[in-house]
Amino acid sequence: MNDQELFDTMCETLYSAVISDTLDQLGYRNQVMRENINPIDPSWVVAGRAKTVLSVDIHHLPEDPYAKEIEAVDSVKPGEIVIGCTNESRQNGLWGELLSTASKMRGGRGAIVDGLIRDTAKILELGFPVFATGTKPVDSQGRGIVIDYDIPVLCGGVLVHPGDIIFGDRDGVVVIPGAVLDEVFVLATDKATRENHTRDELLAGFTLRQVYDKYGVL
Repeated sequence: MNDQELFDTMCETLYSAVISDTLDQLGYRNQVMRENINPIDPSWVVAGRAKTVLSVDIHHLPEDPYAKEIEAVDSVKPGEIVIGCTNESRQNGLWGELLSTASKMRGGRGAIVDGLIRDTAKILELGFPVFATGTKPVDSQGRGIVIDYDIPVLCGGVLVHPGDIIFGDRDGVVVIPGAVLDEVFVLATDKATRENHTRDELLAGFTLRQVYDKYGVL
């Protein structure tokens, strides 16, 4: 299946916990972003390839404050999720309605920001999944500036490379290294199926020991 089909299937059938468990099984044990990065709509589930963007705090008004930011967003490709690394800034509102709109129209699937965002009502209306640590109605101008993109960034405590696969839901954000995507998808799908059988049999009255011995998931 192509990326679009794969990401849609992941959103429909998988969830962050089963992906995290699968990565643990494969020896990738630091792939979940910090717990304070959450979707502004808890119902949102998103999957796509990482489009990394790096910003830093500043304390002056540069001549062209949005140059690199505009360049980065205009280069978003279909199937990508913007990974906005702000180094956990508390002063810079990196993301908002217009960047969300521009990204969506380029085919982007969402944005994950390890900092603050604004315009959440408009983003909700747009239906563009955005995850962040919080909100603050400040412009980035004079507070933060994008200095590079399409480079490895540390976002939410996880090193994210361009093209890594991002999966986010109400429980958190997981980063799947691109080299193991196919294996993770197969193993996570199998585990999710076994968990569904486990749930059904628990609801039918079987004990946890009985179903664990049968399906091996918990």
